[in-house]
Amino acid sequence: MSEITNPVEAFDMKLAHVGINAADAEDAQRIAGLFEALFGMEPHETPVSYFSDKLVEIMKGNGRGEKGHIGLQVNDVPSAEEYFKSRGLTINEESRALNPDGSTKLVYFNEQIAGFAIHLCCA
Repeated sequence: MSEITNPVEAFDMKLAHVGINAADAEDAQRIAGLFEALFGMEPHETPVSYFSDKLVEIMKGNGRGEKGHIGLQVNDVPSAEEYFKSRGLTINEESRALNPDGSTKLVYFNEQIAGFAIHLCCA
């Protein structure tokens, strides 16, 4: 891999979403309702969370990270993983979720930043 000086540009990195840890499913639904009322972000329920639009994920229980998580979308997950490993981060292999073709859909780092777990996801 050539020397990367700006990973945001190199991996076309974008904020995928911010995850908030709710106490339980009822609390998550309440929080999603607040995002809808205040910002017009329609909630969409998944088995483990509510997404308010695509920007905020409210976990139905205590999800990863002390405070929640930040999803970073990249154009090349394997290359981004290698870059961040070279910067001292480690990959939580148990968190790796795969696409039907076997490529990585998302993977978390073991480290948190300010109480937030960080994951990479594919564009």
